[in-house]
Amino acid sequence: MDAAFTAEQDEMRRTLREILGKRCGPDEVKAAVRTEAGYDRELWQQLSRQLGLPGIAIAEEYGGVGCAPADLTLACEETGRVLLPSPLLATAALAAPLIGALGTETQRTALLPALASGELTAALAVPGPALATALALTGDNAPGDWAGGGRAGGVQARADGDGWRLYGEVAQVLDGHSAGLLLVAAHTGGFARARTLLFLVRGDAPGLVRTRQATLDETRPQGRIELRDVKAELLGAPFQDAHGAGTGTGTDPLPALAAAGLLLATVLAAEAVGAAGQALARTVDYVCRREQFGRSIGSFQAVKHRLADLYVQVQAARSAAYYAAWDPEQGPLALAQALEALRITAGEAIQLHGGIGFTWEHDSHLYFKRAAADELLFGPVHRLRGHAAQQAGLFAAPDRSTTPSATPSATPQKAAV
Repeated sequence: MDAAFTAEQDEMRRTLREILGKRCGPDEVKAAVRTEAGYDRELWQQLSRQLGLPGIAIAEEYGGVGCAPADLTLACEETGRVLLPSPLLATAALAAPLIGALGTETQRTALLPALASGELTAALAVPGPALATALALTGDNAPGDWAGGGRAGGVQARADGDGWRLYGEVAQVLDGHSAGLLLVAAHTGGFARARTLLFLVRGDAPGLVRTRQATLDETRPQGRIELRDVKAELLGAPFQDAHGAGTGTGTDPLPALAAAGLLLATVLAAEAVGAAGQALARTVDYVCRREQFGRSIGSFQAVKHRLADLYVQVQAARSAAYYAAWDPEQGPLALAQALEALRITAGEAIQLHGGIGFTWEHDSHLYFKRAAADELLFGPVHRLRGHAAQQAGLFAAPDRSTTPSATPSATPQKAAV
């Protein structure tokens, strides 16, 4: 593996850092999250036009840039540094890969160019706080385990002529209150033959009610979605089952969700690394300026040791995130490492800022809220690591059938005198 970045990647990172540095200070971020959309629409359009940010990982034939996931990872490290509130995560790391993997050619041609240009934003609606399980990050995304089991709860779908109708409720949907397109996970076929499928719902569909929810981290806006007999389109091509009913798509959506989970984990790891690195840099700058007993507190040995430990933690997480960019299978472990680094760094940043750091209005709390909210939504860390270990077979019982057993001697031997 060649871990060196290309000149184009370095230039993209430099340009993005320059734009975000001018437009995304702490005050600008706080102002953006308090708008109706929860992000700066003008900045989003600028990033879409100048850098093609939402279309980085979309194929050129569908209007995207056609870059590798590593490019999206680098971009998200920069957006994480400033805690950029934007629909990038939900649109580019969740919706676009699912449409590309499951959608028909007509659906891809109609939707992906609009997503790549930033004109259309999208969100994935999964019942309840089960996004990490649906994406196979913290557990198996087997049917029924995370989508309501087909009995009650979640979203139900019924065939309506050539289309579908959805009814139910979904909470904690990333950018669900503002996205122009929703990918809704719903049950179809009744309980006995229930399947979890994905459906496309336009943001202005009749019967769709959306409400923005109060969240711990305002830079990750979430919405509650109510579907009251809403018309929907199946994501993928329908097929006829043995009973002659069009009950689903020829492609099982669960593997596509798991594949999207690997990309999301890599992107989130890069975001968390960027946030942790910036929180550490701000703390180092503060302790070098803050004086106590006639000298900067950063010159005290105890403070140096704590900062050195944080530096090692952040660099280890950065290495894991970069490795996952080339090997997405390592995404969940990289995400666990990065979330842990962000949580520890944000907590230490508040303490090292002293009394001012404990005030709720201080900028350090933006990073602390991001660390806590991301771990609640995509973790926790121990479940990410536990599921990765289970997938690797670390908890499997050893096969003793191939282990040579010792044959006891027929007669005991006496020790020589």
